[in-house]
Amino acid sequence: MRLTDEEKAMLDGAEGPAVAAAMDLLVRYGEALDAERLCDTRNVAGTTTQPSPAKARLVEEGGWNRAFSVISLDSDETLEIPDMKVPTCQLQQGFGPDSVGIAPYPREFVELQGQAEAFAGQRGVTILATCTPYQVGNLPVRGEHVAWMESSAVVYANSVLGARTNCEGGASTGAAGLTGKIPCWGNHLAENRFGTHHVRVETPVESFLDWGLLGYFTGDVVQEGRPVISSVSSAAGELARPDLVDLKHFGAASASSGGVELYHIPGVTPEAPTVREAFGGRRVPEPVVFGAAERRAVYETLNDQGTSTDVDFVLLGCPHASVDQMRDAARALDGRKLHSGTQLWIMAPRALKDAADRSGYTAVIEAAGGRVLVDSCPAMSRAAPPGTKVFATDSAKQAHYLPAILGIEAWFGTLEDCVDAAVTGRWKGELR
Repeated sequence: MRLTDEEKAMLDGAEGPAVAAAMDLLVRYGEALDAERLCDTRNVAGTTTQPSPAKARLVEEGGWNRAFSVISLDSDETLEIPDMKVPTCQLQQGFGPDSVGIAPYPREFVELQGQAEAFAGQRGVTILATCTPYQVGNLPVRGEHVAWMESSAVVYANSVLGARTNCEGGASTGAAGLTGKIPCWGNHLAENRFGTHHVRVETPVESFLDWGLLGYFTGDVVQEGRPVISSVSSAAGELARPDLVDLKHFGAASASSGGVELYHIPGVTPEAPTVREAFGGRRVPEPVVFGAAERRAVYETLNDQGTSTDVDFVLLGCPHASVDQMRDAARALDGRKLHSGTQLWIMAPRALKDAADRSGYTAVIEAAGGRVLVDSCPAMSRAAPPGTKVFATDSAKQAHYLPAILGIEAWFGTLEDCVDAAVTGRWKGELR
């Protein structure tokens, strides 16, 4: 790997032992991937505050410097961690103080996380505490090299914003924050951003649920490829113009059934004005068709994870809900009460919950018996309401992951289907 004079100086310890350890980690990481150089980055999104038993043990051994050194820098030595060199934010983490008495999450983890936030914040890590940093102001520009974790955020950054990032980990983002560097490979290189698979839509894709179904289908087909989504010109196959929430759902679903980190929708996403340009001028592959039969098959797959229609938990907000999604949930719940045996949680960024609070949406949701929780989600914290056996969600991602993580049954449908399940305690959703 070719290093600049600045990078060599950091590696040699000119900016202290922690930065040297960070550079050593990045060089080893880059060489393992055959990266020829490092990219400059000024936007890092990682996770250093998420509590765990291993982290608690390291903190007990040597404080937060010890935990950061071992987990984020792969160092056996406890190093004094300096300020982050470039803007760095914390993604989603464990449940916070607002969950105490609601989520079955260890109180000691809530306290440990509070200590971690203080440590990280003192070193320049902004505690956004959301899987959707782009919803709360972290918006890299097109072509900007960033170092982000979280699959749904990575695919959004690459595809919708046109920024450039691979799906990083806790160690590489920790090192990137201290150095402003990340190995320049994969999605950072222009030649690796052209489409590899062609998916043609031949059925209406109009709703939030539709975009989740299309994303789940696409990820399953292309796995770690780069899909280009097109539609036939007839009215029956037109893609309705998606909004932020639709694209958030599409990307998260494609990164769940597959490992999609970058997609193109010509005319919508920034790097592909046409299908031909999305493939870099090369031959456009024969398309894989997403039609009515495929739409139904994906819906049935996501709803083939249980038998009981008795729903005791409804989860909305994965990835974290927008203000509009909280407004829609409030409208669906207005004047209604949850079933006595069912709980409803909406997961949201803390910054957007404040907007929902001030707009009166949270009060309507809570009057119905629901909760708006922040910072985390059941998958991240591995916690659902006690006794949960069957849950319902409007998120293809949570329908994919939560049955495996918590051993519970799942139903997938629209927001309205989920709210009805929360009010009646029964799943009656169907594909329309």
